[in-house]
Amino acid sequence: MKEIEQLIAISQKYGKDSRYVIAGGGNTSYKNEDKLWVKASGHALATITEDGFAVLDRKKLAVISEKTYSSDTAAREEEVKNDLAAACITKDRRPSVETSMHNAMKASFIVHLHPTLVNGLMCGQNAEAETARLFGDEAVYIPYTDPGYVLFKEVENRIEAYRKKFGKEPAIVLLQNHGIFVGADTPEQVEAIYDEVIGKIEKAVAAPLPEGEAPVCDCVQEVLPAIRMMLSKEGLKTLKVRNNALIASIAESEQSFAKVAAPFSPDAIVYCKSKYIYLNCDSKEALLEKAQAEIEAYVAKNGYTPKVIVIRGIGLVAVGDNAAGCDIILDVYEDMMKIALLAASFGGEHPMTQAQIDFIDNWEVENYRRKVSAGGASGRVENKTIIVTGAAQGFGEGIAKCLIKEGANIVVADLNETVGQATAQRLCGMAKSNRAIFVKTNVADTASLRNLIHETVCHFGGLDVFVSNAGVLRAGGLEEMTPENFEFVTKINYNAYFYCAQAASRVMKLQNRYAENNFGDIIQINSKSGLRGSKANFAYAGGKFGGVGLTQSFALELAPFRIKVNAVCPGNFYEGPLWSNPENGLFLQYLHAGKVPGAKTVEDVRAFYMAQVPMRKGTGPEDVTKAVLYLIEQTCETGQALPVTGGQVMLS
Repeated sequence: MKEIEQLIAISQKYGKDSRYVIAGGGNTSYKNEDKLWVKASGHALATITEDGFAVLDRKKLAVISEKTYSSDTAAREEEVKNDLAAACITKDRRPSVETSMHNAMKASFIVHLHPTLVNGLMCGQNAEAETARLFGDEAVYIPYTDPGYVLFKEVENRIEAYRKKFGKEPAIVLLQNHGIFVGADTPEQVEAIYDEVIGKIEKAVAAPLPEGEAPVCDCVQEVLPAIRMMLSKEGLKTLKVRNNALIASIAESEQSFAKVAAPFSPDAIVYCKSKYIYLNCDSKEALLEKAQAEIEAYVAKNGYTPKVIVIRGIGLVAVGDNAAGCDIILDVYEDMMKIALLAASFGGEHPMTQAQIDFIDNWEVENYRRKVSAGGASGRVENKTIIVTGAAQGFGEGIAKCLIKEGANIVVADLNETVGQATAQRLCGMAKSNRAIFVKTNVADTASLRNLIHETVCHFGGLDVFVSNAGVLRAGGLEEMTPENFEFVTKINYNAYFYCAQAASRVMKLQNRYAENNFGDIIQINSKSGLRGSKANFAYAGGKFGGVGLTQSFALELAPFRIKVNAVCPGNFYEGPLWSNPENGLFLQYLHAGKVPGAKTVEDVRAFYMAQVPMRKGTGPEDVTKAVLYLIEQTCETGQALPVTGGQVMLS
């Protein structure tokens, strides 16, 4: 059906444009004489397909316009919801609560959006007068009305009054503190109307919004992990910070923050709640003291943790039940900041009243939308943030894949930027509400590691597990090994483990200071060569033996801070690139080094090593990840070097 294809196209066009749609909001529809297709709840315009539209019988839908409902708000909304469901032909899809408003407008195509510029006007004190000035008799203005049946009747009555007064059908309906409906008989006409609306409002804006970057203070890693734990009393939270010129201008003072101290629209309440915390302190110690007091008071008063914290010098902080939730909170609240500044051109900000806020907070429809948008991960490390070094490919990538399936947020730390970015993208494709990012990292450079921690804290709020996996190997006996190769192997396999543990433990100590039952984990991916010597491979084995010594020593030092330090000592991952790469894999290196007497081919070397494994299998990332998960979950072992070797090396 051509019209449905057109509906999908225009929905996706506006849904992908953040100037018009934030957090998957808005809805669209097409109708003929008999049926109406409208976006179903839980579907985003940006990615919607035909399956994302509920189909309704217009004759049954008309009942809502004619029927008299209960005077009790809750009972009335339940009755309307049931009638809406009865009109729905596609029973597996819940139609948008605004479906009746789509039906009230006669145009074939209706596109309801929440453009930032439009809401700058609609959330201004002089919204009604400015609407009349800008659009004259081309638009119907609707004063703020609680969503649901009451809003539908208000829209229906005002549209009917407009028809009688002007003798035509309105193409534009503007709703105070809500958004805009545009109707036309073709998508092209809808787009033309939107272009005209946006153009007029742009010309009416007195001053442009602040633009440009603003860095997140390096001090964030000394603050945010602590605040994360203050907020995680009832379950581990994810925090994400964003800063730019706009956010920095709002965060500069109590006076500027006051512009966004109350919500302007139902969406802001759904995703960000209605009360927010502002912190402005001159020292780190004062900031943490103030944060703890503010958070405790907030929870005591409201019964839940805040979703938004604005910190001068750091930026906008989202507090989410997961990483996906943080992204939505940041987008919605930053949009609210833009709206507040735009509203200055239309009489100043016009936030919602407490009664209006309470209605949205308690409305079943918005609670349903909040639940759908929240998503959810489930797994053994759900919502934990885990850095895996050397995770762009090979063994590290395999571990990262296993951990993201278990609900973790993953930081891919690697020098290979091209491959690492692609790996992080693939991991995100496997995630639910958790996320993966890539941070270019040289584990042998302390400045690079500080940046790794900075980016991790900015994206996820803290660090729960550090998997020190990055490693290198240069095989050779005493005669063949060069000092340069020996130093290179030792620097990555031994020195870098120290640098990583030092960087990770600082964050974990801070977190645990504010969470008495929390544990952090530093886990080195060592090797069976760290448990027994390896012929013609002493540089590698020596570094790994040293890694076990570091593990035990770090464990003793960090135990009082509830940071466990353990190592996993895998056997050979014969299928991975370290061993099987045809150009420089270990099978080839060992053949050239003469490590296997009598071996003439790579297959001879492979057969020799496989024969040494009682279980007759290599050790894969899945095997090692099971050991990693065990070490994270238990709270009574530290300083251990856990063999995962198929029986090739056993504890003694």
